Amino acid sequence: MPWSVGGLRLGRDWVAAPDPAALRARWAALTGSEGAERERLFRPSRSRRPDAGAAALPGQRSASTARFADAPGPCPDPVRVLREPFDEQWLLPDQRLIDTARPELWRVRDEHQLFLALTPDPLVTAHLPVGRLGRIRPLHRRPGGAEPNLTPGLLALLGAHHGGRVTPEDVLGWILAAGRPGPRGYEVPLAADPERWRAGLELGHRLLGVQLRGARGGEPPRLPGGRRPYVRSAVAGWPRELAYDAESETLGLGNGTVSPVPAGAWEYEAQGVQVLPAWFAARTAHRGPDADGLAALGPAEWPQSWTSELLALVTTLALLAELAPARAAFEPGPGLSVEALRTAGVLPPPAWARRPASVLDHQEEGPGGQFALL
Repeated sequence: MPWSVGGLRLGRDWVAAPDPAALRARWAALTGSEGAERERLFRPSRSRRPDAGAAALPGQRSASTARFADAPGPCPDPVRVLREPFDEQWLLPDQRLIDTARPELWRVRDEHQLFLALTPDPLVTAHLPVGRLGRIRPLHRRPGGAEPNLTPGLLALLGAHHGGRVTPEDVLGWILAAGRPGPRGYEVPLAADPERWRAGLELGHRLLGVQLRGARGGEPPRLPGGRRPYVRSAVAGWPRELAYDAESETLGLGNGTVSPVPAGAWEYEAQGVQVLPAWFAARTAHRGPDADGLAALGPAEWPQSWTSELLALVTTLALLAELAPARAAFEPGPGLSVEALRTAGVLPPPAWARRPASVLDHQEEGPGGQFALL
C-alpha cells in the first residue's frame, strides 16, 4: 500500500466527541459568544484562529469558508470517525476548526473506502481515523473503489501465482493475518504456497469482518454458541466508574450491569492501553475536573445509544481475543522472493503510486468562497 497519509491533527479536542448532540451544543455556544470569550472557547493555534478562513473539506459542501469570526455559518452535520483504537466518535467537519484535516483523505472517503492504521497492530476501519493512529493507508486511491492503493501489478501476480482472482480486500485481509512489526517497519511476507495463502485469507477475512463491525453492508459479528452480552440492569443516572467481575463475567457501569463479558474483552489492549476503560473514560471526560470550556459540554445523562455501542464493542473485543492465538500462530511459510517481485515489475513501486491520485471531478471552494486551484 504505497500511498500513506499522516493522521488528522485536530488541534482542539472539543471538535470531536462521543455524542453528536454535544458537538451541536458546543457549536451553538461558540457561535453565540463574542470577542475575548469566543477567542477563549475557540482555543486558537498557529494553524487555526477565529479570524481566518479555510477551504471547505471535500464532500462537505454546506461548510462555510468565510472567516469564522465574520460568518460561522450553520453547524455542519457531525461525521463518524475513529478517534482512538476501536473508539468510534463524531467530528465537526469544518476545516476552520481542525489544524491538519488531510483533505486528500476526505476526497477518497466514501461508502467503498476502508482505512488501514498501524497502531502498531493493523487496524481497519470504515471511518476516517483521527488522532494518534499513525499513518493512514486508504485501500483505494480514488472514490468508488476505482483504483486500489496497492503496488501496481501485485493483484495480477498473486492471482496468477495462486490460481484465482485476488481482490484488494484479500490483500487487506492477508495483511491482518500475516503482517508483523519488523526491523524495517511493518513487514508483510507474501506466501508462495497456495495452501498457506488460502489459510491466511480465511483468517484475515475473519479478522477483517470483526474489525469492521458490520460496516459496508456486512453482518455484525456475533459470539459463537449463542453467547452475547446483554444489559442485565439498566444504567440509571450517571455511572462514575467502570468495574469488572471476572468470576461472573459482569461489567458494571455504576448501578448498571452487562454480562456475559469474556475476560478477553476486558483485558484487550491497543497501544498498551485497555480498550474498554479507555472507551469509558472518553465518555466521562466532559464531567472530569480537567474539562474546561467547550470540552465540558456533554450529555447530562448516560445515553442509551452508548450502552448499545458498548455491547457491540464487547463482542468485537471478545472475538479478536479469541482469534489472537490463531493469528500469533499463523505461519505464511516460504514467501515470494524480492527477486521474483522485481522480475514481475511489482517492486519497486513507481513514484506516482506514493502520491495521492488526481480525483478532482468537481470544483472545491477555497477560503472566502473562491474556488481552490489544485
